[in-house]
Amino acid sequence: MRAVLYVVLEALNLYKYVVVGAAVLSWLIAFNVVNIRNEFVRSIWNMLDALTTPLLRPIRNFLPNMGGIDISPVILLLGIMLVEQLIVLYVYPYVF
Repeated sequence: MRAVLYVVLEALNLYKYVVVGAAVLSWLIAFNVVNIRNEFVRSIWNMLDALTTPLLRPIRNFLPNMGGIDISPVILLLGIMLVEQLIVLYVYPYVF
């Protein structure tokens, strides 16, 4: 069972990198540093968007309009860190 929890923790850790990558790429696209018309950039953006949108959409629907500032990735990262700490502190020590 510890192996399953270890895999879950590693998946959460990798998902944090995906969320940060999607946020950084969205900033780069917004400030015209990278061009979305480039096929490689578009494929990376589509992959990151497909991975993050299912968890970011409910957060965005819950938050009020902040005038163009999207803090939903920060809230998602805090939620992932909370889940990791709950697993490490309360579940992992009691599993053999």
